[in-house]
Amino acid sequence: MRALLVEDDEMIAAGLRQGLAREGWSLDWVADGLAGERALADGDYACVLLDLGLPGQEGTALLRHARARGDRTPVVVLTARDGLDDRVANLDLGADDYLPKPF
Repeated sequence: MRALLVEDDEMIAAGLRQGLAREGWSLDWVADGLAGERALADGDYACVLLDLGLPGQEGTALLRHARARGDRTPVVVLTARDGLDDRVANLDLGADDYLPKPF
């Protein structure tokens, strides 16, 4: 399976890549929201692991744009934003799950 990771923290990205590779996943990693939006539009992914606090473009904007163009790739938000309002807002935008950091 192939997933897209949109995460600006290199250490988190490395850990996720290593862990998911052990489970048979191939993980493409980009470190900013604009690159993430391009990768999602160009790729065929089983899912997206999406940080919200990204350079270039917030993860929330990437999610909003993807859903507006009809992209239904499952999205799991991985973020330090642990407030209920953030969780509800992103799930309402179309995120499939929301996992606060640290995890």
